[in-house]
Amino acid sequence: MQQNPEKPKAPKPAPPTSAQVREERLKAALKANMGRRKAQARAQALARADDADDDTKNK
Repeated sequence: MQQNPEKPKAPKPAPPTSAQVREERLKAALKANMGRRKAQARAQALARADDADDDTKNK
């Protein structure tokens, strides 16, 4: 009976190239920027809705 048969180890993945690193960095920056822009748009829409509510209450 064999004990712990040796499995061939998978080769280590190659380190990412500078182009891959740059692409990942840009992807993360774009995602963060889109999140900020969406939050800003939501805040502006809420402010416009509040202004519209105030205008209708004053009339």
